[in-house]
Amino acid sequence: MAEAPAAELPRESPVEPELREVGRSLATAFPSRARHPLRALDAKAMERSAEDAELRAALFRLVDVTPATRSLDDLARHLGAYLEDVEEQPQPLRVAMRMAGSAAGRRALGAAAAASVRHMAHRFIVAESPHAARPVLGDLWRAGVVSSLDLLGEATVTQAEADRYAERCREALDELAEAAPGWPERPLLERDSSGPIPRANLSVKVSALTPLLRPDAPDRGREDAARRLRPLLLHARELDAHMHIDMESLDSLETTLELVFELLEEAGLREGPSVGVVLQAYLRDSPAHLDRILRFAGAADRTPPLVVRLVKGAYWDHEVVEARQHGWRPPVYERKADCDRNFEALTRRLLDARPLVRVAIGSHNLRSVAHAIAYSRASGSSDADIELQVLRGLGDDLQHALAASGFRVRTYCPVGELVAGMAYLVRRLLENTSNESFLHEQARGVSVDELLAPPA
Repeated sequence: MAEAPAAELPRESPVEPELREVGRSLATAFPSRARHPLRALDAKAMERSAEDAELRAALFRLVDVTPATRSLDDLARHLGAYLEDVEEQPQPLRVAMRMAGSAAGRRALGAAAAASVRHMAHRFIVAESPHAARPVLGDLWRAGVVSSLDLLGEATVTQAEADRYAERCREALDELAEAAPGWPERPLLERDSSGPIPRANLSVKVSALTPLLRPDAPDRGREDAARRLRPLLLHARELDAHMHIDMESLDSLETTLELVFELLEEAGLREGPSVGVVLQAYLRDSPAHLDRILRFAGAADRTPPLVVRLVKGAYWDHEVVEARQHGWRPPVYERKADCDRNFEALTRRLLDARPLVRVAIGSHNLRSVAHAIAYSRASGSSDADIELQVLRGLGDDLQHALAASGFRVRTYCPVGELVAGMAYLVRRLLENTSNESFLHEQARGVSVDELLAPPA
């Protein structure tokens, strides 16, 4: 598939002044860190780990091993071993190393390490089950924030695991459908110019619906996933719930799109439920993927319209490593600025395609969000016809600012046990500690004007 170059706005296009105004307004609406001392400590810890690659590696190894450790003593021994690789140890780490030298110290250190990992996990993972998540989702709604529930546990290796994931999805839909009617009316969250927006929203991964998802045998995996996804879509239609099909690594992209389009063309699913797909801007071929999505949306003429969630993409390391192992050119943009420009070009194309599709912009980058809002306004559209999306634990401040400014913002809320959430948690930590991350730049105190500058 040929790569389409990302179109660029002129450096001082008519959108730029409005973009800066929107961005500055949102920045002033961010909650004060002084009122949230735990968040301030989290930010400081993330900033420290972002600056030290060895410390960051030790942190990720600790997070990864925690569920497998047998005792607090065992956890402390692992932590001590990982910290030995950190050459320049700040005072707290030197204290930790000394504690690891005695049995009592190891127990205390292990307890502290376990508590820290749980704290990090709970920052990103809402609860262990959909039922336990209901109070959090209700509180978000009352604060003017919609949610999308995601069940952690990404890949299955047996048919029984795939069946269990499908059953968990059905149970989650039931939980959401039971809880949502009790939430107060929020017109902005429940309707746009295309009609009603379901209160219940569940994100689903195709890789968890079948153990047969293989690039060399796509038909087999697609058919196996379809027999589990079809009943879920029909159940979502009965409950008036939205189902969003997440996009994962590139090797499953074609199968996922073909599966979704195939099912939505079936007679029983042409008029519901509300369904969405994901477009990943870090892929060089993403403009062509959008072409395909829009062709389907135009031909299908579904009610309600297809929702397209635009994101940067969370599998950059995987895609680059795999490509280099095979001697291929990486399928993702390797420069952040190139990805950011492509994200803005795709944003404009999606907003121009309304009402053929509903548009959800998933980003924590202040410029990316402000650009989407400014371009949408320049096209004459209501603010109600764009949705902004963030990840729980990473986009909390932006979520607050958007909701306080009168925008519909949706928070992606993972649910599950810590063991099942390890892969998700490590990806979020990688995103939060990346030296090129907007969140890292923001934490370093980079000025708002610099954060809003065009990608270069």
